[in-house]
Order: sequence, then C-alpha cells, then structure tokens
Amino acid sequence: MKQKIATLDQVLDQIHDGMTIMFGDLHGEISPEEIITGMIEKGVKDITAVSVAAGQPDMGVGRLIANHQVKKVLTSHIGLNPIARDQMFAGELEVEFIPQGTFAERIRAGGYGLGGVLTPTGVGTDVEKGKQVMHLNGKDYLLEMPIHADLALLKATKADKAGNLYFRLTSICCQDYMAMAADTVIAEVEDVVEIGELGPEDIDVPAPIVDFVYPRQGEKRPMYPSWARQKAKAEAKAKAKG
Repeated sequence: MKQKIATLDQVLDQIHDGMTIMFGDLHGEISPEEIITGMIEKGVKDITAVSVAAGQPDMGVGRLIANHQVKKVLTSHIGLNPIARDQMFAGELEVEFIPQGTFAERIRAGGYGLGGVLTPTGVGTDVEKGKQVMHLNGKDYLLEMPIHADLALLKATKADKAGNLYFRLTSICCQDYMAMAADTVIAEVEDVVEIGELGPEDIDVPAPIVDFVYPRQGEKRPMYPSWARQKAKAEAKAKAKG
C-alpha cells in the first residue's frame, strides 16, 4: 500500500509556480492553513486559484492573494476580501466570477470527463460574455466549460492511513468533487486514524483519489473559527475597558 502520510516539505515539493490549484475554502473557514503558510514561505507565485470564495485577508486563499501570489481566481464571491477587490480594480488580479451552482457543475464536469455543462443561469447577464449560447426546446442555455486543476488542496476533519477522507458536516463544501478534478490531491487533516476506523458511511473521498495526507501540526482549531475569533476580540476589548 502506498504511504500517503506526508511531511509539509513533501507536500510543498508538489507545489510550483504557475499551477492551477483548487482550494477547499469557504471564506477562509475551511482551508489548509499550514500548507498555505508553507506556500507563502516558499514564495510560490502566479497561481490560478479555484475557490468558492476568495477567503479573507488573514484566512485561506485570501492570504495568498494578499501576498500577491495569485494571478487569477475563479470564484463565486470575493466580498469578504477587500484586498482581492482592490487588486481586481487595480488590474493586479484577474477574477472570473462564476455562479455558485455553475461553479460546482463545471468542476464536476472536469472530474468526470464531461465536455461541458448547459445551464440557463447567467443568460442575458455579464456571465454570458464570451460564451456560446445554445437554444434548445425554446430556451437559451450557456455552454460552460469544465474546470480542471493541477492540484487540489483540501482540509479534512479525519483521514485514515490509507488516505480515505472524512469531512465533518458541511465542511465537505465543494471539496469532494474538487478531489475528482485535479491531477494531484493533498489533504491537510485534523486527525489521522488507523485503517478501518472510518466506516464506509464516513468516507467522503476514497483513498485511491488522494495522493498525500498532511497531519496538521499546530493546535487544533474549530472548523468555523470566525465566531470564536470575534468573541475573543470582544472579550479582550471589554477587559481593556475594565
């Protein structure tokens, strides 16, 4: 059986300038933060990022954007990252906005070898620009092309030593189908368990798809930390006031 457990250095050896990388990231809340820190320290540049949101300036793929390591982002939302907005308006960051459902289906198409997706979403809007419009059964559809990546960087709750991945509740987000649409799949995980400890019903991404599992080294954090961070700031402010 192939050894899937990897060090951060082994993971970073797979990441190079100019790659198209899918990020498991929901406004930075679900992201492989230690791998991203390694990418910042390594200075990887000219990344095309595929992420449902552009993170926040201090979280997720937003940290790479803030550090000018991303040249283009395919996303549904940048509203929580004012740095991404400013870079876009300054012409420093190319942003392709994709309706969220279309985002998911284009990645699915990339993962399952489909030639594209027909959707009425975006017809008659800016989303239509530069795309083929097809008229079928009295209705217009956009032909949306598949999205494929060199690499998928995921954040999972657990993995076993074979590389099977488990995501707690909604943290699965778009990560399961991203795993299908990338040449190499790397997961940063909170916990590594023995083979057999994840039951069939627990496995969201099966081991054959996963190339590397990186066990998170730092202190474990909640899957959705922003509320905790805001609470801590409020408590510190209250304490300072006496």
